[in-house]
Amino acid sequence: MRPVDERAVRALYEQHASALLAFVRRLSAGDRALAEDIVQETLLRAWLKAGPVPAEQVRPWLFTTARRLVIDAHRRRSARPPETNAELPVSTLRSESEVDAALDAALVTDALKSLSVEHRAVLIDYFYRGCTTPEIAAERGLPPGTVRSRVHYALHALRLALEERGVTGP
Repeated sequence: MRPVDERAVRALYEQHASALLAFVRRLSAGDRALAEDIVQETLLRAWLKAGPVPAEQVRPWLFTTARRLVIDAHRRRSARPPETNAELPVSTLRSESEVDAALDAALVTDALKSLSVEHRAVLIDYFYRGCTTPEIAAERGLPPGTVRSRVHYALHALRLALEERGVTGP
């Protein structure tokens, strides 16, 4: 193993690390941890190859090496199966019906997000919070007829949104 020239490594880092980090962050969609790992690996490779790269070609060599490492990292991530969603820990679901309920909840939540703010708010008040039409009207400063109308049209829009997502039923 060859001796470490700390001054050379420090100079290499001071001259190129910040520009290299900014470049790699752009390539890695802002993933700072990945960018820092790639910059570190790039500088390590530059130190290991210190002899054959002429001084005036160090920066282009660093950027080319970093770009190739980003591509390699992307290919590695693409080859791996997708990880589970942290919001829905599968290990806590004990039965098929619980899995179905969780999937239904995710589907309804996604469909609700496609509704207008007014329709979504009235449905949440009515069905999830259990408020009555007069309570919703008083809370939102609307006439009771407007609340009933919004519930009707919001349910219709929700039904269409669910049908777009492949849900059929009565």
